[in-house]
Amino acid sequence: MYIRQPSLFSFDELMKFQPQTRLEKIFSTLDLSVISKHFPSSSRGPKSYDRESMLRAMIAALVYGIPTCTKLVERLKTDLRFKYDCGFSVLHDPPSESTFCRFFSKLSQNECLQELFNGLVKKAMDIGLVSGKNLAIDSSEIDAYEKTVPKTKAPNDGKNANWGAKKDSQGNQITWFGYKLHACVDADSELPIAITVTPANEHDSIQTVPLLEKSKILIGNPENVIMDSAYDQKYIYEHIFNELNAQAIIPLNKRGEKIPPEGLDENHHPVCSMGFPLIYWGCDKQKGELKFRCPHVMGKIDCPMGSCWCSTSNYGLVVKKKVKDDPRNFCMPHRGTKNWQKLYNKRTSVERFFGRLKDNLNANNLKVRGIKKVTAHLLLCSITLLAGTLAVNLVQEKAA
Repeated sequence: MYIRQPSLFSFDELMKFQPQTRLEKIFSTLDLSVISKHFPSSSRGPKSYDRESMLRAMIAALVYGIPTCTKLVERLKTDLRFKYDCGFSVLHDPPSESTFCRFFSKLSQNECLQELFNGLVKKAMDIGLVSGKNLAIDSSEIDAYEKTVPKTKAPNDGKNANWGAKKDSQGNQITWFGYKLHACVDADSELPIAITVTPANEHDSIQTVPLLEKSKILIGNPENVIMDSAYDQKYIYEHIFNELNAQAIIPLNKRGEKIPPEGLDENHHPVCSMGFPLIYWGCDKQKGELKFRCPHVMGKIDCPMGSCWCSTSNYGLVVKKKVKDDPRNFCMPHRGTKNWQKLYNKRTSVERFFGRLKDNLNANNLKVRGIKKVTAHLLLCSITLLAGTLAVNLVQEKAA
């Protein structure tokens, strides 16, 4: 695989161009032949509108910030250049609002958008834009278009909007009525690899394994998967370590833990028989072991019993921990080290992905109801971001 050497250009670079130029670049990276697979032409009945042009128009609506199908049709009627760029004949009337709505409804029922999304991810992987080495996972609130209802009357059927609550990046508790967008992002390019959508009341951690399974199909196994403490669940660590042969980078969430596990302190760090935290002294990646040494010998504390209490060796007590035996409490790099923190800092890449979708592509301005249509809307936003980022990087590569 070709590995790109120059610095990557994000979607933000594309937003510096005029909207018309943005459209041209985005459309140039899209292979819309997948549409014919899901919308085969028929010789019966009146001739339908070109579905590739309709999909381009929906993407153009996101780029131009056109909020509804009504406004989109108005723009197609009054702006011939816009109409032409989308692929429609300037001599004929554009599709009606109801035609666009029916087309979008069909898109939400089939796999067309998902296949288009997957194709762009693979293309980004092929040109070295996505490495897949470090993945970041998180969720973001999406406000419903549906009328808000009391929590006791919200349908808990997994298909419609519900009430959700979580802390924002500043630690403030927020509540909303709607959905959650769950995303697995390549932490280095900040591009989405997989997304899912659930009602807002579903816990973040439930979608972790489905996201990672989708990602594995497209880009293979990562080296690190980075998440916040909401994902501190034993089965998540075990899935990442055993199924992906990767390392979970997650802060501990003690959840009201009254006493630490045996042999560990309150930070889940190994302790000696006197209760002093042992000093982390590196790891053996081949053996999957972490090494900890006596703090007295290392000059970190003055143990009243000296080093001989735990070991007769001048080197002092040495404790080795295998990551595979307890992937939650032990990881490589060890939790709390500079290398661990450096990796964890990459988690903000998924937050920037959410920000671009919402600030630039109307992701949180829903005009549809139900989880299937909301998913289709967010897939369209993600496709636009992927295509735009691909386009600007390919242009810069040619110019280099």
